[in-house]
Amino acid sequence: MASNQQTRPGIGELAKDTASGRIGVLMGETGGRVQMRPIRGGIEWDAMPDKVAALSAREELSARLAVKNNNSRVGL
Repeated sequence: MASNQQTRPGIGELAKDTASGRIGVLMGETGGRVQMRPIRGGIEWDAMPDKVAALSAREELSARLAVKNNNSRVGL
């Protein structure tokens, strides 16, 4: 039987910082906070672990598609 409860994503997985609404890659944990990096690269930000959630299938597909579209625009 499937659970409706989301589990916390692991290191290297896409996640959502529910406090800010930002989506990024979970990079690590230090000092009671997790570090997340934008999926297109850039500067990491800190988030509270209880405010980090796994993406829904729709959110993940949308985020990955946005990266692919951006990469094709810049010739990657």
